Amino acid sequence: MKVLNLDFQRIAHDTFRVAGSKVIYTDPYQVKQQDEADVILLSHEHFDHLNREDLEKVCTPETEIFASQLCGDGLKGVKAKKITFLKPGQKAKVDSVEVEAVPAYNTNKFREPGKAFHQQADAGLGFVVGMDGTRFYYAGDTDFIPEMKSIRCDVALLPVSGTYVMTAEEAAQAAAAINPKVAIPMHYGAIVGSPADAQKFKSLVSNCQVEIV
Repeated sequence: MKVLNLDFQRIAHDTFRVAGSKVIYTDPYQVKQQDEADVILLSHEHFDHLNREDLEKVCTPETEIFASQLCGDGLKGVKAKKITFLKPGQKAKVDSVEVEAVPAYNTNKFREPGKAFHQQADAGLGFVVGMDGTRFYYAGDTDFIPEMKSIRCDVALLPVSGTYVMTAEEAAQAAAAINPKVAIPMHYGAIVGSPADAQKFKSLVSNCQVEIV
């Protein structure tokens, strides 16, 4: 789907192929065919985000990877042009593509009392990416967190399935705070969540266009 200057294709779960002057993949998982990514963004180390088999379907010796430091062990031996580990707040650039790492963490989703599935201290990431005059925000696995209020983007890719990430209701609150031109739901249909979560998100958002890709 063409949104502004970029083409967004949702492969599965949180995996998007974003194409413009470069081809960018987010957290490759359940990739159906070989492709050549210029840039790969990896939010954290969980198997549905850093999956070696799927990663290698789109990674070439010319690919640049930007990843959370949580991904260090999982990326050992990967044949890429360059791997850059980022912390929240850090920025990087490859040719005309600008990448900013932003926080991604849970505030109310817990594996056990007091222990979130994605803890802030672990430094999992979301990314704000600028390419071809368009900025998109890939939220990663996160709840609606205060840092989202300062994110400026044209397109927001937001998880909606609950359990490990925002519910549809929480994602709608996030969309209202971020106020993008277009919001696209993700994180459903593979591990948890269903297309109904995406539809519910769409029904709750009134401040911007919602596209179910």
